[in-house]
Amino acid sequence: MESSQTNKLKERSIIEPPTSAVLMGPREGFNERLKTNLSLIKIRLKTSDFKVKNLTLGKYTKTKISVLYIEGVANEQIVEKVFKKLKEIKIDAIIDSYYLVGFLEDRPHSVLKQVGQTEKPDVLTAKLLEGRIGILCDGSPIALTLPFLLIEDLQSPDDYYQKEMRVTFIRAIRLIGVMLSVLLPGFYLATIMYHYKIIPLNLLVTLLNATANLPFGPLIEMLFILLLFEILYEANLRMPKNLGLALSIVGALILGDTAVKAGFISPPSVLIIALSSIPIYTTPNQAGQLSLLRFFFTIIGAMFSLYGMIIAALLLVLYLCGFSSYSVPYLAPFAPYIKADLKDAIKKDNIIALKTRPKSLKNKNKTRLNSNENNI
Repeated sequence: MESSQTNKLKERSIIEPPTSAVLMGPREGFNERLKTNLSLIKIRLKTSDFKVKNLTLGKYTKTKISVLYIEGVANEQIVEKVFKKLKEIKIDAIIDSYYLVGFLEDRPHSVLKQVGQTEKPDVLTAKLLEGRIGILCDGSPIALTLPFLLIEDLQSPDDYYQKEMRVTFIRAIRLIGVMLSVLLPGFYLATIMYHYKIIPLNLLVTLLNATANLPFGPLIEMLFILLLFEILYEANLRMPKNLGLALSIVGALILGDTAVKAGFISPPSVLIIALSSIPIYTTPNQAGQLSLLRFFFTIIGAMFSLYGMIIAALLLVLYLCGFSSYSVPYLAPFAPYIKADLKDAIKKDNIIALKTRPKSLKNKNKTRLNSNENNI
């Protein structure tokens, strides 16, 4: 009787995911039903090479998990490693696919994102065709993908439905946005505290007048505004939608303007935080990590000047160079340098030029486009 009632439960409609809105391309999104999500992938992959391995996790929830890959394309060693890690999970409940992330990461305590996530069937299909492994969890609309590379979050689903020059330009904008969001507050503090001689005289006088009578030092002021922004962001995220807009107006305009007029914070600092906060959401999947790095580089810039920021940035790059996801270098195709994979990194070539799958993924079948054919 219970089984019959469970099977008749209504499921959420297939709609465009609110976290993955696109201007062009498919608008279907996963829902919380595993069978429906698998069907959305099978519609797109009409081949016997598409394989699904199933297992059940959770002592009390008995949650069904599906591991997806394309035989002959995905690296079998990575498939087996992922499946082995999943089978070793001994936990009382799996409520959502994110419960699996900590078990799948090579370095669970790292701040870096190590598992890809998507709510779009077309994105998951594209990643499977590149040689990645997908994981679907019953009760979750979010699919996980492995291995994960840093470059993936600089790419967007609708990049593949627009002209190449436009996509290359937008990806470059995203990269610049990432650097601005992380480095700008620290650069500002380092400049006004240690390297003020490089600031044009008229601008320097303006900055000095704006910050002359503040009760806090530059670092405390900047950290205060950063924390205030994070609090407003969290409050806006958790508030009901019809109250969120009002909160944004009150928080961003009235509160900020009042704080400036009261002399608690300076207009230049508010401008710097605004200029560094907006670009974070050009790569929304990395927003959490970028916010933490922004705090880190803000403190480094205030304490150790631009030289300290340069050293910290170099150490971060060295750390990223040694990082990997299932033996795939995290910074590929830049470190190590893989020329063939640069065709779809920051620069995007025409689909005709994308004749091979990403070599960094170490997949078996590397050919996507035969030179004697006009289709993939």
